Parts: sequence; C-alpha cells; structure tokens
Amino acid sequence: MLREELIRVARGEAEAELVLKNARLVNVFSGDVHVCDVAIARSLIVGVGEYRARREIDLAGRYLAPGFIDGHVHIESSMLSVPEFGRAVVPLGTTTVIADPHEIANVMGLAGVRYILDTSKYNPLSVYVMAPSCVPATSLETAGSRLSAEDIEPLLSDKWVIGLGEMMNYPGVLFCDPAVLAKIDAAGGRPIDGHAPGLAGKDLCAYTVAGVASDHECTTLEEAREKLRQGLHIMIREGSTARNLRDLLPLVTPENARRCMFVTDDRHPSDLLHEGHIDYLLRRAIAQGLDPITAIQMATINPAEYFGLRDKGAVAPGRRADLVVFSDLHDIHAQMVFRNGQLVAQDGQIMPGAITGVQTPLRGSMNVAPLSAEALRVPAGGSRMRVIGVSEGQIVTQKLLLAPRVEDGLAVADVARDILKLAVVERHLASGRVGVGFVHGLGLRRGAIAGSVAHDSHNIVVLGASDADMLAAVQEVMRMGGGLAAVVDGRPVGRVALPIAGLMSNRPLEAVAAELDQLIAAVHELGATLHDPFMSLSFLALPVIPALKLTDKGLVDVTQFRFVPLFEP
Repeated sequence: MLREELIRVARGEAEAELVLKNARLVNVFSGDVHVCDVAIARSLIVGVGEYRARREIDLAGRYLAPGFIDGHVHIESSMLSVPEFGRAVVPLGTTTVIADPHEIANVMGLAGVRYILDTSKYNPLSVYVMAPSCVPATSLETAGSRLSAEDIEPLLSDKWVIGLGEMMNYPGVLFCDPAVLAKIDAAGGRPIDGHAPGLAGKDLCAYTVAGVASDHECTTLEEAREKLRQGLHIMIREGSTARNLRDLLPLVTPENARRCMFVTDDRHPSDLLHEGHIDYLLRRAIAQGLDPITAIQMATINPAEYFGLRDKGAVAPGRRADLVVFSDLHDIHAQMVFRNGQLVAQDGQIMPGAITGVQTPLRGSMNVAPLSAEALRVPAGGSRMRVIGVSEGQIVTQKLLLAPRVEDGLAVADVARDILKLAVVERHLASGRVGVGFVHGLGLRRGAIAGSVAHDSHNIVVLGASDADMLAAVQEVMRMGGGLAAVVDGRPVGRVALPIAGLMSNRPLEAVAAELDQLIAAVHELGATLHDPFMSLSFLALPVIPALKLTDKGLVDVTQFRFVPLFEP
C-alpha cells in the first residue's frame, strides 16, 4: 500500500505531504543546478518537477542539496555524547555520519559499541557504525578490551552496522595474521576501511587485495595518488589535528572525483562550534578552487555509494528526504536542514521539539594502580636519547636523537630546548605499568598536562616540565573519573571532566567548548605553542602512526613495529 501511495503522489494524482518550491537543485547525478519543486511523502523524496502539497515552503531560489555525510568520524573524539554531537552538527548540514567507535571499544569493549548504537536512537542525525577492527590496535599497548572476529560477527547483523572499521593493523594484514584475516572475512563483502599511513608499492597491493577499500591517512599528494591508482577510495581528512585538505585537494580531478570523499576523523568541540563540520570542509575546498558541485558530490553521493547507503546522498525520487538549504553555492552555510522530510534545524539551531536522543548509563572506566613519583624517574643511560618530534597539524611524528639533560644521574625535562618528559599510565587493569619518554615540539615551559584521551587504548598520557606536576596532573584526571587537566605547582589551572569512558562529557556542546577553550588558553600561558596541545598529546601514544610513539609498555618505533630503548646503544 505504501508503494502505491508513493506512486500516486509521484504521478501527481495525490498531494504530497510537503513540497519545497522554487529550489535551485544541486543535482549530484547530472552535475548541474536546475530550478524545480521537490515533493516529499512518507520521509522520502517522491518527485522532482512541479507538485502541489498540503504544506509548501517557498525556497525563493535558494539552493537545495542532499544532507552532508561524514564518511569517517570518531564521535568520541568530539568529547560529546552522541545526542549532543548530533545537536552540534545537524544545524551545519550534516545529516549522516559513518562512525567508527573503536575509541570507546578500546575502553569498554562491546558494551562501548552498544552504548554508541543505543544513544544514536531518536536522534536527528543518522549514525551508522563500522565494527571496530583493531581492539586493541596492536599488542604494543594495554587496552581495556579485546574484540575478536567472533565478537564482531554479531555486531554486523545490526542494520546500523555497515562494515569493518579502519584496519590499523596493516602489518597483521601483510603477514597474514589469522586473527586479522578472520575479521576481514567476517565483513562478508561489506566495506572495509583502511588505515595505512605511508604504505606503498607491493605492500600496498597486498593490503588492497586483502579487501581494504579506502584510506584516510594520506598526508602527501604522491601517497594519495598511488593509493587512488591502486583502487582505494580516498578520504580527504580535515580534523582538528590532522589537516590534510590543502595538501590533498590537487589530487581531485573531474576524472577521479567520484572516488574521493570528505571526512573529519577527529574534531574537537571548539572547532565544531567556531569552524564547522563537513560544511567547513566544503567552504575550504571551494575557496581553494574546487568546483562547488564536485565538492558537494564528495560530501554526499560519493560516501553514500561507497558505503552502500542507497537511499542517501542525492535529491531524487526514492531517496531519503535528508536535505540542506543554503543561499550561496560558493560559501555554503546551512539555513534549513531536513531529515526524513522534517525540518530539524534552521539558522544554526535545532528546531524546538526536535528529538535529541537519549542517554544510557555506562560503568566507570578508571582502574589505575597507585602511582608514585619514582615511576616517572628516568636513569640516564647514554649520551643520546630517542625523542618524539611533534609538528603542528600532523599526527605523524619524527624520530629525534638528542643529548639528554642530566641531573643527579637522572634524565629530566629541558624546557630551554623544548624537551619535555612524557609518560603513559595504564588505566584499565591496574597493572602499574608506566611508559616514560621525552617529546619535543610542544613548547610547554611550566607545569604539566594530562588526559585520559590517548589513542587508541586511552590510557592516561601526561607530559610536563616537572615530575611533581606530572604526578598531580594524573591524579586530577583520576579524580574526575577521566578527562583533561593542566597543573602548575601542584594546583589545577584548567580541567574538562569526561566521565563517559574517560572520553566524553555529559554536558552541552557550548559548556564543553568553553571549558576546553579555557583549558587550552591556560596551557598556552604555560608556553605551549600548538593550536590544540591536548589533541596532539592524545596521539603521542598511538603506535600505528609513524614514526616514534610511547605506550604504557615502552617506546615504539612504528616504522619497525617494535619497542626500542630510550637511549641509543
């Protein structure tokens, strides 16, 4: 009966529920803009042309495009609950996201994935999930859970779980690790996202032939071009720390644009509030010279087709009525946002009465053994030590060899040379493990900063100019039940509580953004030079991104995928 009703409305024999009149339709199929009416019934677009309805909205020549799709995002990295993340991005034109919940899965396991799925219900944002493929990401760190192929298979029966999340353990693929290949087999023909920074040549061929279909870790044009030529879909990322759009956009041509899409990966609340979401990427790409219709295709139909979302990504009969209205094709700012044919946001605000999701209780996540100052001490062991080099706007690091500053036989921080002590404290099993190293490039001159956001296992990561402040910062994170903190002379000077798995707040976007802005401002007063020191800090423990990282188990040379001593032999 439903199909018959839709057919009658499409033929003009019955009235639609809603008609958007006089729209300049951005047609992602034909690649042009044409003036028409768009008829909507039962949450679907039923016709494009001239229609009548019980309710009509005259767009008066404004542009109408499909709702934007973020092809790869970790909602947890926004530090917002799923409903609050939806409240943040839907008014910006994002109506669908493909979320990889491996952050919370590394802390909570399947319970964390179910938490994301459950809190995504009754939300103006469509949240599809990729089953986490790497929990833990590697054996080089301690996570709070472990997911096998047998754990993943039941997840894939959920209609909102549409593929296998980023396969970070590319060495496991290349060396045919049975457990890794079993996860790929479990995907059963669904999309498998990649994560292979710098992978090239025959190893890239092997990674692709295993079934991986995309990559979002390209940082150079040459890398992206090789991966595109090997058949991978290229996800052009512009997050809060990894900002690759400017470098990768020259890759996109009329001949290959349909193999490219925009993603944010990790985006902090302040950037969501002050810059935007996918709409920000669209504005930046268009400002750099990308054709606006091509840009919109990369934010709509391209990800929809890659992920098999056949009812998303276009304004055409039979497609879901997820729509964005705006006035300037070259400076896109959403004025009206529809989801399932309902107006859910207007002029940057969720509409009054729009359903904004649910909250679900989740257990605490901090299980830390007693920590003493002795655990942070580093006996001097040589004339040169390995130091992690950090750069603005990148999550890849450098392998530096620098002379240590030694006091009383101990290697200590040297703020004059911007060398700070770094530690990772295991927080899941109360094992007491603490990895200690040094980092260059953050600029901090006093105090310490710490957080329970430390990709991907999310132990507590802390860096500082003094051991005493480092210890106090870790204790502040524990006191909050997870979060971010800055400490000077033993006193907190800023904090953001993240009680949901030590990753997410239960507070509104504006409150979290304000607290984070105040915290970052306090850290900048301590000398930090990076735009977002905490986002950079969170990636220093990720041993799948080159080149040198630190985990609770020790210093990792990611290019060799092995532990290395702090001091050069």
